[in-house]
Amino acid sequence: MALFKALLASLLLFLLAAHLVDARTVLEEHTLATNEAGGYPSQKINCGAACAARCRLVSRPNRCLRACGTCCGRCNCVPPGTYGNREQCPCYASLTTRGNKPKCP
Repeated sequence: MALFKALLASLLLFLLAAHLVDARTVLEEHTLATNEAGGYPSQKINCGAACAARCRLVSRPNRCLRACGTCCGRCNCVPPGTYGNREQCPCYASLTTRGNKPKCP
């Protein structure tokens, strides 16, 4: 019985280790694809859904969605959350209006 438990524990640890190695490989592939694309994901994101999530709490949603859509189209990136987190999308954060104010919400 003790041998069976030890064998089962070893099998579970092996499966956990294999899963962690696979997850790390996927993360490294994503990082490589991001770096090859100049710091941005290589595949197009769904700007409508990303901007709807970003603009869901603002008082002027149409204005926010229009600006966010423009920024997303240029940068292929929208920061997570409804406010802040701009450091996760440098292109999005760097766009400004003619008055030198941040363009993207």
